[in-house]
Amino acid sequence: MAAAPQKTAILYRMVTPAHICPWGLRAKDLLRRKGYAVDDRLLTSRPEIDAFKAEHGVETTPQVFIEGTRIGGYDDLRTWFGNPPRDPKAVTYTPIVAVLGMAGAMALATSRIAMGTPFSWMALQYFIAIGMCLLAMLKLRDVSSFATMFLGYDLLAQRWVPYATFYPVAEAVAGLLMLAGILNWVSAPLALFIGTVGAVSVLKAVYIDRRALRCACVGGDSNVPLGFISLTENLMMIAMGAWMLLPGHG
Repeated sequence: MAAAPQKTAILYRMVTPAHICPWGLRAKDLLRRKGYAVDDRLLTSRPEIDAFKAEHGVETTPQVFIEGTRIGGYDDLRTWFGNPPRDPKAVTYTPIVAVLGMAGAMALATSRIAMGTPFSWMALQYFIAIGMCLLAMLKLRDVSSFATMFLGYDLLAQRWVPYATFYPVAEAVAGLLMLAGILNWVSAPLALFIGTVGAVSVLKAVYIDRRALRCACVGGDSNVPLGFISLTENLMMIAMGAWMLLPGHG
């Protein structure tokens, strides 16, 4: 039995000395993974790119053609294959899952080095401390953006605006001191304070006022919804602060 002819697609993409279009590379890779032989046609100069756009009445490249029909760019191609791109405005828990997942892995590794086993009681302390440091780092990337979102629900920040800028610094300092196991008389009260204010603010905004807000926990550009995740972050800080104040941790 003769083998079925391989499916083919024509791909026009920009490859100039100054720029290689990443979406063209992604379109080429997607077509190949879907079993298509790709007729890869490179647009190597600005006049050639402009002429192509004018000829086909399009504003962007890459452009994919399958069986004589123009499919469009990379996002159009994904949609054509039944896998449309995620709406950038849609809510997602991916950022916080990535942060806490990495914090957990780092905590196990740190426990393995410090305690001789990844599964020690200290692993939980390392997890919370590292998690606080990573979350603070994301906030500190763009403090202004974080503060703007934070002011939407934090009760103390709404009364004293500079607290919105102070918060990520305090979270970072508390996390680092807890990770190092030093100056508990500083880190524990700090974690208790910011954690308690944060928990009360989230409870009021989400569970009493029933407001639908975005969480600033991973920075001011996230679409993580305010609610259980942010409340958990604050409760972890409260628990960690209380734990560090127990006898034997001073």
